[in-house]
Amino acid sequence: MKDLKSICQLAVVQAASVMFDKAACVEKAVRLIQEAAGQQAELIVFPELFIPGYPYGMTFGFTVGSREAGGRKDWSTYYDNSILIPGPETDQLSQAAAKAHAYVSIGVSEREPHTATLYNSNIIFSPTGELLTRHRKLKPTGAERMVWGDANQDYFPITDTPWGPMASMICWESYMPLARAALYQKGLTLYISPNTNDNEEWQATIRHIAIEGRCYFINCDMYFTRNMYPSGLHCPEEIDNLNNIVCRGGSCVIDPYGHYAAEPVWDKEQIIYASLDMNQVPASRMEFDPCGHYARPDILELIVHE
Repeated sequence: MKDLKSICQLAVVQAASVMFDKAACVEKAVRLIQEAAGQQAELIVFPELFIPGYPYGMTFGFTVGSREAGGRKDWSTYYDNSILIPGPETDQLSQAAAKAHAYVSIGVSEREPHTATLYNSNIIFSPTGELLTRHRKLKPTGAERMVWGDANQDYFPITDTPWGPMASMICWESYMPLARAALYQKGLTLYISPNTNDNEEWQATIRHIAIEGRCYFINCDMYFTRNMYPSGLHCPEEIDNLNNIVCRGGSCVIDPYGHYAAEPVWDKEQIIYASLDMNQVPASRMEFDPCGHYARPDILELIVHE
């Protein structure tokens, strides 16, 4: 393993989107990047689909074999507020990352410029503002498949950072064992997880992954409430049936031994700051290195079609 910069100053942004409003979401993201930079953050991480929000509980009028005109209108609004990559919104985020002199990871609903398909994507900017990587969610989960398509490129992009290889897996992608192994094979030290998982079981999952991958697991969850949905949607009864707090958060950081480097934060917006001791990563692999001395490539082989 290459020498790593000893400390990573991390900011995990647990914040609510301005739902279905890409311009306001970008404006809020820029403000929060500036706030984190004021605390000397070198890596700033946002949740899944921060732009333009996660439409939790909405069906967009889909049922098996049929769909409703009102739901199509809501989907069109969401489509219009999804972003092109690159595009004017990524230009603004690029400028914010450069001004902050920080790596910035953020989840977005990506609008494909030629086919009109949407993708649940995560993008990472460099401290100079360069758009380094885009990762599209391999398989949208459950009813998400009615909104976003399967990734057709950008499966396992790696960002080379001073703290080692960094990559993202979006939400339930982290339940795909072979996808995790594909990242471990690349020597991952920073595992970013933008997600919408505020349940107890997820906390067990992320601690296991940190131990399994011998890496830092950056768990960036969402926080938002029922009254944050935009007015004028064609499915008000779906929104009315939601809990007042739709997603509780639970963002945190796990070290390579499965311990909390930053405890979970619940039921509020907050930027979580942590100083990550990157020397823990190689030290943790002394007795277990999943794709190094603890692997058996003569018996087991993973083939990745990138």
